[in-house]
Amino acid sequence: MHILLVNPPHPSIGSRIPREHLPPLGLLSVGGPLIDAGHAVQLLDAEFGPLSIRQIVKQAASFAPEAVLVSHSGSTSGHPIVAEMTRALRRALPKAWIIYGGVFPTYHWREILTGEPQINFIVRGEGEQTATRLIHALETRTPFQAIPGIAYWYNGWPTAAPPAPLIRDLDAYRVGWELIDHSQYSYWGGRRAVVVQFSRGCPHICNYCGQRGFWTRWRHRDPRKFAAELAWLYRSHGVEVINFADENPTASRWAWRTFLEALIAENVPLTLVGSTRADDIVRDADILHLYKKAGVARFLLGIENYDEGTLRKIHKGGTMSKDRQAIRLLRQHDILSMATYVVGFEEERDRDYLRGLKQLLSYDPDQIQMLYVTPHRWTPYYRSAAKRKVIQTDIRKWDYKHQVLATQNVPPWRVLLWVKFIEAVMQLRPRSLCRLFVHPDRAIRAAMRWYYRIGRKVWFHEIWSFLFQDHPEKDGPALEEFWGEPQDREQYAMERLFQCPIQPAKSDRPVAYALLQGQQQGIDPAASPGPPLTITR
Repeated sequence: MHILLVNPPHPSIGSRIPREHLPPLGLLSVGGPLIDAGHAVQLLDAEFGPLSIRQIVKQAASFAPEAVLVSHSGSTSGHPIVAEMTRALRRALPKAWIIYGGVFPTYHWREILTGEPQINFIVRGEGEQTATRLIHALETRTPFQAIPGIAYWYNGWPTAAPPAPLIRDLDAYRVGWELIDHSQYSYWGGRRAVVVQFSRGCPHICNYCGQRGFWTRWRHRDPRKFAAELAWLYRSHGVEVINFADENPTASRWAWRTFLEALIAENVPLTLVGSTRADDIVRDADILHLYKKAGVARFLLGIENYDEGTLRKIHKGGTMSKDRQAIRLLRQHDILSMATYVVGFEEERDRDYLRGLKQLLSYDPDQIQMLYVTPHRWTPYYRSAAKRKVIQTDIRKWDYKHQVLATQNVPPWRVLLWVKFIEAVMQLRPRSLCRLFVHPDRAIRAAMRWYYRIGRKVWFHEIWSFLFQDHPEKDGPALEEFWGEPQDREQYAMERLFQCPIQPAKSDRPVAYALLQGQQQGIDPAASPGPPLTITR
């Protein structure tokens, strides 16, 4: 089958400001198994440009795909462009199957299938095995309803098959690196780069995390095979920077140490960047020299907040003393630390922002990342925030860099002022500037300069966007009213599936299922099925 993988242009600030791009790992991870199954696969990365809908459709039509697979690295904020793009693709490719996967559609499959009838299937959870099985069923015209991990129309209303089994052996499916031109992708100051996963999932229970339940449980690749693959990427494709997409790659000390030692033995000059837990850095104090020798240049530490009460409430599990210790240990080994600060977990007051700044200064990280809490319906945090007001109703801006929830005691403009003030103080303080200009490690100075260049652009862009584009609601709806009932009972996409609470409204038009069956028989699927079926909760 001719299959086109489409990476849509993403609207988030982080994708638009740095004129650098990283490969869409999720699509490449599905593309490898599809190629190995004998299909003709091509990737259309619309992030370059970014491409307009018209350009995407034109390029897609030239490939004449029988199936179009769409996914995106973002979550909520990336969905509107997918909806618009797939409508246009349906008009241009009336007989192609359109399949949508990723974190957001995994949980919002009911609404998507109901509101976007041009989408035939949703792949829920990990896609390597599920997408391959689905494509095989469509190509051979065999029943697909029993394939675990998919959602589709049945008898006129959206339904889902049982959840897909967890992929226990992450080395069983390969990444389709041949689908990209490596010279087009860069990071860390224009250096050739890729995104990889050593592990999937996270063993911790942070109640706001939109990723943990998607992966269900923590697993890792064979450390030595993984190190060999990274070395091959360097030797065969000139890749210099490895960006880890893992939530917690260091969760197993044994596995991580084995990987570091194997990569050191490969003797390749790679730069490794990623995210991890401060607890793991403290745990590995005696082997941090291996981190440095293997090429680790920076770790983002998911500190999130600087108040012990808030950390307990969001089930972060870490402690402030360990967070400080982790930053000191990384600095002792010339590894950059980036500390996150997520505002909006609580109804903060001005004094809370001031206290957060003081804590950040005492932590003394090399870099910081200020974010706004963004609620996901499938997380336990959503339930606790369900009554809070939504001030940003454009979900394209639900990207952690825009204010979404109102802070009752501080107006949005002053929240922004605090965020920008904290960023400016942290990055312009003497200690930070000293590392920028006179740090003895040349590589660290170069990394800091790159970070400052991007940070300066983002800093001004966010202010401009708030003043002229964001238009926060003065009296927005409650979160649950705007976004729907909590879904935390079905948080684990690969393990438990809560039965669909949506019942079909009485209707004499069970046309969506007929449309789906008709497409298998070669009937034009672009023919309008009539008004969308209504659903009730």
